Amino acid sequence: MVNKFENKMFQFIKTQMQQDLAHDINHVCRVVKTAKTLALNEDAQSEIVIPAAYLHDCFSFGKHHKDRAKSAYYAANKAIEFLTSIEYPQQYFEAIHHAIEAHSYSANVQPMSLEAKIVQDADRLDALGAIGIARCLQVSTHLGASLYCSDDPWCQSRVPDDRRFAIDHFKTKLLTLADSMHTHSAKREAHKRTLFMQQYLAQLEAEL
Repeated sequence: MVNKFENKMFQFIKTQMQQDLAHDINHVCRVVKTAKTLALNEDAQSEIVIPAAYLHDCFSFGKHHKDRAKSAYYAANKAIEFLTSIEYPQQYFEAIHHAIEAHSYSANVQPMSLEAKIVQDADRLDALGAIGIARCLQVSTHLGASLYCSDDPWCQSRVPDDRRFAIDHFKTKLLTLADSMHTHSAKREAHKRTLFMQQYLAQLEAEL
């Protein structure tokens, strides 16, 4: 059923993804692809997972906006408005709204359904591995952050500050994401991607 609506979702989200270099249509496509795989592996309802994955970032406040943590709530509302306009089955709306609202790291909303857990896992997997490293550097560069603190790159005697130093973001968030995964499939993939990131940091340390 959901397949006949996918192109409309894709065309809509293409016009909405203008947040930053790391949150573009390619990010959405990767999250959708991962979410589909996880849904298949975990026997979840694709009618909920796929729309939530496509629309999870259809609205967002800026990185330093005071209401940044509320972005997912507004995105969920906007998603339901769009799904209503294309006559998507309304029996899935509540579950889709929750999955979008719960995907956000900053919102800190606990996913209560398997489908919401999958969308959150898929989005967080995109912050890991080779793609995760690239996205971290894209966002940090856009925000004017340096790559690392020359006096103490590995935060041995200072508090990590990822607004000033890109590498600090690994410590404040990225290396913790694997432990936050819900589904077995995502946990396995997160472990592999985290190992790659740790190898990158080890190489960076050697070069420094």
